[in-house]
Amino acid sequence: MNGRLHTTTHYRTLDAAHHLHPFSDMGALKCAGSRVIVKVDGVYLWDSDGRRIIDGMAGLWCVNVGYGRRELADAAYAQLQALSYYNTFFKTTHPPVIELSALLAEIAHPFKRFLYCNSGSEANDTALRAVHRYWTLKNQPAKRYVIARKNAYHGSTIAGATLGGMRYMHEQMPSKVEHIAHIDQPDWFGEGEGLTPEAFGLERARQLEAKIIELGAENVAAFIGEPFQGAGGVIFPPSTYWPEIQRICRRYDVLLIADEVIGGFGRTGEWFAHRHFGFEPDVITMAKDLTSGYVPMGAVGLSDRIADAIVDGGEFNHGFTYSGHPVAAAVAVANLNVLRDEGIVERVKNDSGPYFQAFLRETLSDHPIVGEVAGAGLVAGIQLSPEHTMRDDIGTLCRDFSFDSGLAMRASGDRMLLSPPLVVTHAEIDEIVSKARNAIDATARAI
Repeated sequence: MNGRLHTTTHYRTLDAAHHLHPFSDMGALKCAGSRVIVKVDGVYLWDSDGRRIIDGMAGLWCVNVGYGRRELADAAYAQLQALSYYNTFFKTTHPPVIELSALLAEIAHPFKRFLYCNSGSEANDTALRAVHRYWTLKNQPAKRYVIARKNAYHGSTIAGATLGGMRYMHEQMPSKVEHIAHIDQPDWFGEGEGLTPEAFGLERARQLEAKIIELGAENVAAFIGEPFQGAGGVIFPPSTYWPEIQRICRRYDVLLIADEVIGGFGRTGEWFAHRHFGFEPDVITMAKDLTSGYVPMGAVGLSDRIADAIVDGGEFNHGFTYSGHPVAAAVAVANLNVLRDEGIVERVKNDSGPYFQAFLRETLSDHPIVGEVAGAGLVAGIQLSPEHTMRDDIGTLCRDFSFDSGLAMRASGDRMLLSPPLVVTHAEIDEIVSKARNAIDATARAI
């Protein structure tokens, strides 16, 4: 069909006829009609009906520098003209991926060497490949098991979804990757009854030790975890959790992988969320905020211990057609320069993050259906059912009220999630928090 279609009805009709959406009930969506976003600027979206929506989720946790940054668009355009594509196979490379790797080595210190891909799912798949290659090169090929957590999210590929502990995903995925085991999540509010946060954090971390002993340390390659669980509800572990996880990994010679796909590049007020929690991983996986979502790209940072072994170990049979894509790399460089040169990460740590956390807690502290507000920097999870006895659809109900009021806020079960662009102002934070309160009020009235 030639020409542009301008009406919402036409857009929705074509969408329903030809487009299968991620994580959606397509029958229900066809009846309701999709929301058609046609324009963006700063922290705002506009749909095809002209409604303005403030984006409380930075797209899907990713648009850190906000929408409409000319620097990123110009970088993409210039690179498309100079070198639109070439691969990094066959002993070849190109300036954008060289520059990006050097810049990441500065930002992600002590990580100095990186593998590239197209998404967070692929980054976590790549981390598995690198870890298994490492242990084979170290003459310990029996180290195959990777331990992850229930209610974690590590992507939608078969490997990423197996690593993730989302029951509803596993139910639709009869084929899973072998040698992956799970332990419980460190959700003190939801699962720590009778324990202090500190005691609970240690108890959940020591499940890792028990699982390593059960499987045999000689068979365990790595533990993977999001520093805070994103799609699982913005679960922030107690302060005792990550130091104990690191101690256990070091004791049993198990590699520690930090999934920084959501937490990386400033979300908590640190360049990487593992720094916020004070632990040192052997591998980090990145995507989303690497390019602020302007183009797809993922990356994996390897410690010297792992990278040296792979470099010295001969051919590593892994990679993608678009590994280190020149346009994606050029946009990533422009994005990281904006984050660094404008002091955006430092502003999240010292100004906008504390303001957001304080105002959100102040606004919701007396709300009868709010049990917990968790988070740091510019990410938060709001627990809607204090006693975990309310309607199963409470989160979806609140999300719909939120969009109706002009705020994009995500639901994860009975938790509401906020993760606005890192360039958000105090006035825009006020708008986000006020509209979140209105949506929660509406939800309370509805139930």
